[in-house]
Amino acid sequence: MNELISKRWSPRAFSADATVTDDELRTVLEAGRWAPSHGNSQPARFIAGHRGTETFDAIFETLTRGNRTWAVRASVLLIGCVLTTDDRGDIPNVEFGLGLAMENMALQAVDLGLIAHMMGGFDKEAAHRTFSMPADVRPLVAMALGRHGDLSHLPEDLQAREQRERKRLPLSETVFTGTWGNSQFS
Repeated sequence: MNELISKRWSPRAFSADATVTDDELRTVLEAGRWAPSHGNSQPARFIAGHRGTETFDAIFETLTRGNRTWAVRASVLLIGCVLTTDDRGDIPNVEFGLGLAMENMALQAVDLGLIAHMMGGFDKEAAHRTFSMPADVRPLVAMALGRHGDLSHLPEDLQAREQRERKRLPLSETVFTGTWGNSQFS
C-alpha cells in the first residue's frame, strides 16, 4: 500500500498562524477535479474560503458547535457539493463522485504537508441559502484544510482523540466471498 494512504488522517489540531497558499489550495482542488465520476459527469463542486475572508466566516457559521471549537484555526474551509443534474438529466451516483474527489483532495493535502479534516457536522440548508446555490446543487460535506498545530489548543476530550491509536477493521471482517460473512481473508 502507498504510504500516502496510511499517513492520511483527520486531525483537529490546526495552526492558527499557518496559511495555505492559493497555489496549494489550487493543487488540492485540482486533485479533486481529476477524480473518477459516473459517466465522467464530474458532479463535485466546491465553496472555498481562506481564514479572514467572508466566505470562510460564512462556512464557519454553518458548522456545528463541536466542529467550531477547532475548525476556527484552519487556514481554509470548504464545502463539497454535488451537482445533481446536467444536460442528460439526473446524474447518478453523485455522492460517489464527490467522495472520490474529497479523498483525492485529502491525499493531495498529505503530499503537500497539509492536513485535512472532513466534516458532516454542518447545516446543509443554511449553506445552500448562504451561498445562493441553485436547486440542483446539494452541499454534502465540509472540509478544514491547514497545517498541523498545537494539541493544547483543543479541549481535553479532543486532545485524547487526536492521540489515540488509529484503527481499521481487518479485511477478514469487511471482505466476503460466496455468502455474506464468509471471509475472503483469514
